[in-house]
Amino acid sequence: MRKRYRLRHNTDFQRLRQEGQVKRHPDAMISYRPNDLPHNRYGFITAKNLGNAVKRNRVRRLMRECVRLQHPHIKQGYDVVFIARPPIVAKPFQQVHRIVYDLLRRAGLNPKEPDL
Repeated sequence: MRKRYRLRHNTDFQRLRQEGQVKRHPDAMISYRPNDLPHNRYGFITAKNLGNAVKRNRVRRLMRECVRLQHPHIKQGYDVVFIARPPIVAKPFQQVHRIVYDLLRRAGLNPKEPDL
């Protein structure tokens, strides 16, 4: 994912935590709020309770790829953070893609139905 589409600063994550709206799924959460940019910025949080670094990095890569595939269909002008929960570690790509799609749909960011 290109740098301009990433949330990288701790202050951005804190602002989303305080001011953003949250939607929950048993395997992940999404926090989002409008930004003043013409594009979206995304962040991914994988806490240590998911497992070792290999598992956390895998989950982050899967979620990032799901967002990359959906990005052209997502409503623009938002900061979005995905927070992984422990059950997502054992899921294959298709299920992670469905989880990301469901969260984006619940948030009203209107992604296209995934072609899986």
